[in-house]
Amino acid sequence: MRLVIAEKPSVAMALASVIGARSRRDGFVEGNGYLVSWCVGHLVGLCDAADYDERYRKWNYDDLPIVPEKWKKKILEGTKKQFGILQTLMNRNDVTEVICGTDAGREGELIFRLAYEQAGCRKPVKRLWISSLEEKAIREGFQNLKDGSCYDDLYRSALCRAQADWLVGINASRLFSVLYNKNLKVGRVQTPTLAMIVERNQKVTNFKKEQYFEVHLFCRDLEAVSDRMNSLEEAEQLVKQCQGKRCQITRDEEQTKTVQPPKLYDLTTLQRDANRILGYTAQETLDTAQSLYEEKLITYPRTDSQYLSDDMEQTAEELAELLDGDLDFLELEDYEPAVDRTLNSSKVSDHHAIIPTSQIRLAGQKALKTKERNILYLIESRFLMATSRAYIYESHKCEVQCEGILFHMLSHRIRQEGFKAIERKMYLFFGKKLPEEIHQMAEIRLLEDYGPCRAEVQEKWTQPPRQFTEDTLLQAMERAGNEDLAEDTEKKGIGTPATRAGIIEKLISSGFVSRDKKNLVPTNDGNVLITILPDEIKSPAMTAQWEMQLNQIARGEADAGGFLQGIIRMLKELISRYSGVSEKQKEQFSHGTKKESLGSCPRCGRPVYEGQKNFYCSDRKCQFALWKNDRFFESQGKKMDAGTVKKLLAKGKIHYKDLHSQKTGRTYEATVVMADFGEGYVKFNLEFSQR
Repeated sequence: MRLVIAEKPSVAMALASVIGARSRRDGFVEGNGYLVSWCVGHLVGLCDAADYDERYRKWNYDDLPIVPEKWKKKILEGTKKQFGILQTLMNRNDVTEVICGTDAGREGELIFRLAYEQAGCRKPVKRLWISSLEEKAIREGFQNLKDGSCYDDLYRSALCRAQADWLVGINASRLFSVLYNKNLKVGRVQTPTLAMIVERNQKVTNFKKEQYFEVHLFCRDLEAVSDRMNSLEEAEQLVKQCQGKRCQITRDEEQTKTVQPPKLYDLTTLQRDANRILGYTAQETLDTAQSLYEEKLITYPRTDSQYLSDDMEQTAEELAELLDGDLDFLELEDYEPAVDRTLNSSKVSDHHAIIPTSQIRLAGQKALKTKERNILYLIESRFLMATSRAYIYESHKCEVQCEGILFHMLSHRIRQEGFKAIERKMYLFFGKKLPEEIHQMAEIRLLEDYGPCRAEVQEKWTQPPRQFTEDTLLQAMERAGNEDLAEDTEKKGIGTPATRAGIIEKLISSGFVSRDKKNLVPTNDGNVLITILPDEIKSPAMTAQWEMQLNQIARGEADAGGFLQGIIRMLKELISRYSGVSEKQKEQFSHGTKKESLGSCPRCGRPVYEGQKNFYCSDRKCQFALWKNDRFFESQGKKMDAGTVKKLLAKGKIHYKDLHSQKTGRTYEATVVMADFGEGYVKFNLEFSQR
C-alpha cells in the first residue's frame, strides 16, 4: 500500500480520482493500492519561546538573545485530529511507501517533512512534483516520481527560512518592545517592506511642488508644446505672439520602434496586473488563482518563472488554438501564434509560467465567480499576447516653429498593432483605458504651413513620486537590493512570489500600514518603528541577500548552518548595542496619535477607543467591545459608528424614530437599550413608549 499526502483535501481528491482511490474514510481515501490523505496547511510548526523555558513567557531584556540549542517542534492547535490520522496511516504495517504530494515548492516541502518527522515515520519517501491538477499532468507525475532525498536541500532551505524568521521575530520584537514599552512586531521580511513604504511616503510628504507653465499649439491634428516657463506673463505673451498665426514642422526625427510581446505571467506580474486593472489586492489574486488551480483551470500559481519548458511546445500550440475564439471579448484577427518565444527551459526552475489548462474547454466560464472569471480572463489574454506578434510603430520627434518660437511634438504611427490589439480589447472589456494614449498624426509634412493656430496656456505643477500601490510595491519587493548586485547575479528581491501578499496583509493587520484607496501608506507607528530600527533589521538590500542565500541552500550551493550563525551573530551584536532608550524616545509612539475617548467603559470605567473593527475598552483584561458590524444594528438599518457609541456610553440607550422592520419593511419608533451583563458580547433590547 502506498500513502499519498497532499497539502489540502481538494488537491487530495483530485489526485485520488486519477489513481483510483475512491472509498471515503475518516480523513483519507482508499483504493487501488493507495491511501490518499492530506494536511490542512501546516500541521507541525516550531515551538514558541515559552516552550523552551517557562521564564520566556515574560519579555525581559536580560533573556536575550533566545537561541534554541536544539530546535523543538509541536503539533499546531486545531490540527491534532488530522495529524493523528496521518500518523496512524504512516505507521500502518501495510504502508510500504509514502508519496509527498504537497505543493511543489519550498513551503509545501516543509509542510510534509515536519509532519513526516513528527510522526516518527522512517518509511521510504517519493516526491510527486506537478504544475497542474489536470488528469494528464497527475498521471505523468506519478509515472515520474523521484526519490524524496532529491529534495533534501529544498527542505533545508525551507526549515532554515522558518528558523531565521523565528530568530529575528522573537528576538528583535522582544528587544524593541521592552525598550520602548510597546508591543512591536519586527519581522525579517515584513520590516524591510515597511521601510520601503515609509521611505516612499517621506519622499511624497517632503516633496515641494513647483508651478510652471506651458503653451500648447493646436492646428487640425497637430499638437505641439513649448518649453517650460516659470512666469505666467511670459506664457501669456507667447500666446499673443502665436494666436491665429501659422506654423511649420521644421524637423522630424523618425525612428521605427519594436515592442516585443510581454512574457507569460508569474505570480508577481499577475498580482500586479490584477491590482492595477481590477483593483484586487495581492492576497485576493493569490487566493483566486489558487482556487482556479484547484478547479484545474490554470497551472500552479506560486511560480517565479515567466517561461514554459522546451518540451511544452505542443501543449502551448494546442492551447493557442483552443484560446483563439474562446474569449467572448476577443475577436482575433490575423492571430498567428508564435509559441517559441515562450519556451526556455533554462529559465524554469520549480514551475513554469501560469497558463490556462485544456480544462477550460469543458468549463463554463460564465458560471465562475466574478473574481475567478476576471483572473482567468487576464491569464488567457496574457497567453494570447505573449504568443502574438510584436507591436511596431514609427516614432516622430518633431520641432515646430511659430513666429520664430520653438515647440516640440511627439507623434506615433502604428505599422503593426500585434499584441496591442489584444491588450486594447482586454482593457476595453474591463472598462479601462490603456496606460498610454498615443497621439497620432495622419501625416508629417515638413516645411508646410499649418494654420491658423490656436494657442493656450496650461498651468502645470511638478509631481511628487506616487505612494506605493500593491502593484508598485510588489515590483519594488521583487527588485529590492538588485542595484547592489553584480549584473550576472540572480535577482530575487525580498520575500517570494508566494509570500509577498501575506507580508502586505500582515503589515496592515499589525497596524503599521493602512490602505488609502489603492495606496499603501504607513501609520504613525509604522513611521516611528522604522525610525528607531537599525539598518540590519530594516534594510531591503540585506533581506534580498538573505533570500538569495536561501535559494543557494535550496540548490545545495550554500550551508544552512552558516546562514543561521550569521543571523545569530547579527542579533547578538544588535542586543549588546541597544541596552536602553530615554523616556523621550519612548514617547515617539504616542506623539501625535492620542486617541479620542468616546466615553467610559460600563464595566471598568476606563476610556473606550475606536479600533479598526470595533470600539474597545483600553484595559485589555476587560474585553468590553462594541462591534462595527453589529448584527442587531444592521438588522435595524442603523450603523454602529462613533456617534452612536458616544450616546450609548453616556446614556446606555438611544431613541430612534426610523428603525427598520425586516418583517414588514416599514419604519417604526423605539429606544435601543444596551444590555451589558459584565462579560461576553453586549446585547441590545428594544423599548417602546407607552401611549
